[in-house]
Amino acid sequence: MKQDLEIKICGLSTNESIDAVIADGASHMGLIFFEKSPRHVSLEQAQSLSEHAGERISKVAVTVNAQDDYLDNIVSVTKPDMLQLHGHESADRIQELKLRFGLPVMKAFAISEVSDFEKVKPYIGIADRFLFDAKPPEGSDLPGGNGVAFDWEIMDALPKDVPYMLSGGLDASNICEALKRSGAKAVDVSSGVERAVGVKDIKLIEEFLAACHDCDAAKHG
Repeated sequence: MKQDLEIKICGLSTNESIDAVIADGASHMGLIFFEKSPRHVSLEQAQSLSEHAGERISKVAVTVNAQDDYLDNIVSVTKPDMLQLHGHESADRIQELKLRFGLPVMKAFAISEVSDFEKVKPYIGIADRFLFDAKPPEGSDLPGGNGVAFDWEIMDALPKDVPYMLSGGLDASNICEALKRSGAKAVDVSSGVERAVGVKDIKLIEEFLAACHDCDAAKHG
């Protein structure tokens, strides 16, 4: 049966979690390079994790307003398939990085209402994909991974040909509803598969991916 849902598990930091993500059918894994994040990995860790994953899954390097020298090191040691920018990077900055590295770029935006899509418009046709997450709680230092959801139905206001991943507060219990209400064809999860902040739980990973596959299979009849 055809299944076309793309699933990214982000914030991985152990070989065990990578093996589980791959075994249970995720399409992408995310490595986070942001020191304020509890999911941050060093360049040395990232190299080891990337080598362990090999070519078995698409690797995404997640950064926040990173400078060129840091990005050079990240790309050199992890050989990612995509860059994810979670800061205040401009459309011009995305074009610069696409030229510099020859890699597709996913730009993350925090949204809560239809009017938030206005800030996305200058990036359409420049970013290869978008990631839409909920706005961080007040006082949070993290642009993502806060376990907060938003009204998935506002995705109806986005042009249908704009590629994106849905993120924010997803877990095994609500993924089917999120997919139905948003119409998303790709999803991203981090805190929803953790037993503690920054600590992935293999059972929760398995449950989330199984729920994703079941929802997708049901959609295809």
